[in-house]
Order: sequence, then structure tokens, then C-alpha cells
Amino acid sequence: MTSDSTDTSPVRLGVVGLGRAFVLTLPAFRADPRIRLAAACDPRPAARAAFEREFGGRTYEAVEDLCSDPTVEAVYIASPHELHCAHVLAAAAAGKHVLVEKPLAVSLEDGARMVATCAAAGVHLLVGPSHSFDAPVQLARGLIDSGVLGRVRMIHAFNYTDFLYRPRRPEELDTGRGGGVIFSQGVHQIDIVRLLAGGRARQVFAMTGAWDPERPTEGAYSALLSFDEAFACLTYSGYAHFDSDEWMDWRGELGNAKCPGAYGAARRALREMSDPAEELRLKAARTYGAGDGSPEAIGYEHFGPVIVSCDRADLRLTPQGIHVYGDTELRFEPAAAFRFPRAELTDALFLAVRRGRPPVQTGAWGLASLEVCHALLAAARSNAPVELKYQTGLGEPK
Repeated sequence: MTSDSTDTSPVRLGVVGLGRAFVLTLPAFRADPRIRLAAACDPRPAARAAFEREFGGRTYEAVEDLCSDPTVEAVYIASPHELHCAHVLAAAAAGKHVLVEKPLAVSLEDGARMVATCAAAGVHLLVGPSHSFDAPVQLARGLIDSGVLGRVRMIHAFNYTDFLYRPRRPEELDTGRGGGVIFSQGVHQIDIVRLLAGGRARQVFAMTGAWDPERPTEGAYSALLSFDEAFACLTYSGYAHFDSDEWMDWRGELGNAKCPGAYGAARRALREMSDPAEELRLKAARTYGAGDGSPEAIGYEHFGPVIVSCDRADLRLTPQGIHVYGDTELRFEPAAAFRFPRAELTDALFLAVRRGRPPVQTGAWGLASLEVCHALLAAARSNAPVELKYQTGLGEPK
């Protein structure tokens, strides 16, 4: 993993999958001159043609062909969850650094293989974007690291969204293929909580909810995670009733201004469909080259209310910064000035590839968060706590 600390040239990035995940991260790639989109792979000719028009470079139908492109030095894997392992292994075999969408993989066995293969190939493996990159989360971690607040003792994180009723492909509603809210959404909360609590979780107890036969996967959960000196309660619902953005000043997850008058839109759209194929068409319409971009961000992203209880203060995270409730005073610590969406992710990618300085969110970190996802499901099935063994703490070898 050698790097040239004087090299300031843009990271030449190849993209595998021009779907919704790519669309949501695209504003960061467009805004950051340190990243150049050099090539792409997607099965859809229209998406490949749109990429060539906007960015130039070559496009491919086969992942192996993109990975062998000499103009590509790092690969962003934004394909469906169940394809992450094969695509990461192909990139590593070609000697390319890898940024893979969360979750790292569907199975723990695949995740462990991905981490080991990238390490053996001498390439960086980063997992993201996840909301643990968000500037307010990083600010909270910095306040904790200062030591003035004492130790973290308790964390409460919760989020209520319409996730389950947005347009979905069949595998997104199949838990065995990485569908449902736990692999797609819970991993965000897990990443945030692990970062704030120090990383190394010990035990998970959880319950899940799968309450709609027409969306046959987990749509909700509550989990209790234990750490060495702290515990955390995580709650999520994707059933499109209460919207916790109401408690975030109507700032959407993607940093966009949100209209309360749009309540119920996701469920209404599904009810108005004339046949199941229409849902797939709506899903396709939200991908690159189909005209549905990401909402305009006016500030930092978030993943619902988070409260961190320390010895000498509670911290409440917001998209604008951190409210600090101390022993005798209340103050607000603003986040750094907003630059562009997901700037923290492109910072991390550039620093890993050009400076050899990977972020916390490496493959080993992603494997630990994936283990918590599986433990959450296992605990709900068994109605008993599940011990963890693949965990990694902050500052430990990556």
C-alpha cells in the first residue's frame, strides 16, 4: 500500500453499478476535483451512454474488464449487496483499491474473505458511505476524545422513515439476500454507535418486526448493544408512519430541506401501481441516466436523533452541530462549514489512495458492523443475547 505523499493528482475511480447508490454519492464526485470518474460498469446501455457523455472514459458490461482498465486505480462498488463479494475480489485481484457500499457483504464468511483478500493484495478496502462519516458524528467523536466530558456511558439512536415503501427490487425485500432495514439501514446506526462508543461491541440483544406480508422482510427493530463501559439502544422503523425528521427541523437524511406536506407519498405511490412490474420501473427511474437525481443538499446528512450520555454531559447530534448539556451550562458546538454532500467520504478516499491514510471505516470495521447486523437477527430469533467476536476498536490495526 505504498503512496506518494507529494502526489496531488485526482484519484482515477471506476464505478461498478450506476444505480441508486451511485446517484446518491454522485454529487460528491462531481464537486471534488480530487476524484475523477474514469470508467464505469453497468448492464444497462442507457446508463453507460449517459456516463460516457458526462465523464468520458470507457464503460463496460463485465466487472473484470473494468478492473483491468489501466486508467482505473480505485474501484467504487455500488452494485447490489449480494454482488459485493465477487466484485471486491475482482478489484483486489487487479490490484485496485476499493470503496464498497455498505454493508460490506451479506454473509460474514464473504466479508472475512474480502478483508483478507484485499490485505493480501496490498490494496485499501473502505466501506461507505455510511453516516459515521457525517461531520456532526465526527465532531461528537472529537469532543469525546478531548476527555473533558469523561467516558461515554449510554447512547440512544432512533430513526423513523418510509424506507420499506420506497420502490424496491425483489432482493431488497429478501433478508437472505441482504434485504430489509437491518442490512441497508441498521448498519448506519451500528456504525454511528460503534464510532461514538469506541468501536468494540461485546453483546447484542434485539427484537425485530416484520409486519407487512406484502413487504416480507424486517421493517423495524430495537437493539441493545453492550460495550466495555457503555451501552447503546438502537431503534429503527421503516413503516412510513411517524417521520423522525420532524425532530431534526425537517432536514432529510440526505441533508435536503423536507416538506411536511408530502406525508404519505411513499405508501400512496405503491397503492396507485397497476401491476408489480410498475414498482421495478419506478426503481429504475431513480437510477443514473434515467433522470431522477438526488435531492439538493443544503447541509450535512444525518440518521435521526442521537443522544450520547457521558460522565459530565449529554450530547445531542443535529445536522448543524452538537448541543452539549453540561453539569451547569448548555452550549452549542457548530459543525465545520458545509462544503458539499459526502465531502468526508471523498476526503477519506483521497487520503487512503494518495497518502496511505485510511479512515476508521476499513474492511475490518465494516466486517465488525456486519457481524452486529447478523447478531441482531440471531438475537431476535433466539430471544437471547448474542456474543460478538469480529469486533475492532478505534485505533486498532486496520
